[in-house]
Amino acid sequence: MPMRVSRLDAPTPALLVDLDRLESNIAKMQAAVSRAGKQLRPHAKAHKCAEIARRQVEAGAAGVCAATITEMELMHSAGFSVLLTTPVASPLKTDRVAALARAGADVRVVVDHPDQVHLYQDSAVRAGVKLDVLVDLDIGDHRTGIPCDERAIQLARRVASSANLRLAGTQAYSVSGSHTEGWDARRIHSTTAIAQAIAVQKRLLDLGLDAHTLTGGSTGTWNIDTAIPEITEMQAGSYALMDVAYRRIGGADFAPAMTVLATVISCSHADRVTVDAGFKAFATDRPFGPEPLDLNGARWEWAGDEHGVLHLENVSRPVRLGDRVEFLAPHCDPTVNLYDRIYAARGEYLEAVWPLKRLSLAG
Repeated sequence: MPMRVSRLDAPTPALLVDLDRLESNIAKMQAAVSRAGKQLRPHAKAHKCAEIARRQVEAGAAGVCAATITEMELMHSAGFSVLLTTPVASPLKTDRVAALARAGADVRVVVDHPDQVHLYQDSAVRAGVKLDVLVDLDIGDHRTGIPCDERAIQLARRVASSANLRLAGTQAYSVSGSHTEGWDARRIHSTTAIAQAIAVQKRLLDLGLDAHTLTGGSTGTWNIDTAIPEITEMQAGSYALMDVAYRRIGGADFAPAMTVLATVISCSHADRVTVDAGFKAFATDRPFGPEPLDLNGARWEWAGDEHGVLHLENVSRPVRLGDRVEFLAPHCDPTVNLYDRIYAARGEYLEAVWPLKRLSLAG
């Protein structure tokens, strides 16, 4: 029998996933979405891992979302239905989507401008396929999406009248809503934002267009959006792994399944130690750093590319040279993007190593 390897023996810094917590998170979200009579299409940009996507689909998800063409191709190669949630503006990319459809992939895309309709139509003609296209709606963030007015109606009509495109519904995602602090404030923000999309959906349906699908939602609003009848598909992604950002706004409904394992490499001072996980181990797009798990009284501070300092303030246990410490990442999605593998652990032992394909920024 092969020797069992402790999760703490992974070479640090290492990206760990606790399988019990991961599977519990997946089951909980799927049960809630199914109970609400909706589809779950989790966002794979949170984990970029075919093995995690497989568990989500096996639990009942309709497929996955992807933020880039490269992610879409990766998830298709693993056999999943994929919705590309980001508009594109290059014939090179619309041709790649059309090529996937020609190969038999179940893919969907979004548009927020008439020129994108033309790009997809031309690519679909060249590939000899028909593409499913959703209208991406701006419900307040002004990141992507067409405003929820007559322009959205006309864009939907343009899609529906294109010979090689099928109107497949609308997409509405509130970035700010997903991270609004406080459940009541988040509920008001999300329902107000989604109401704009619902008005567009109703108008399209009144015109006889296929707008039954309204896809959106997030980990931050999962227990709000599942109660909105018009939303048919949930795109939550971070719930599977979790991070500091979602915990801070009250995301304790899901367990911290992903951690970064680090080693104490210097302990020359009584009030602090240094670990081998710094800027290259954690995404730095949040105003706060990682949080140590199961180590109360320790405060994190950035200390360089390869180093982080733990300030010890009445810590719950001694911290010595060579000790391993697990950290909850500030933001799971871009932290995953820094690694080329996930160490999957069941309890105290490693069960598998899952490869992560480094995804090109040009994807």
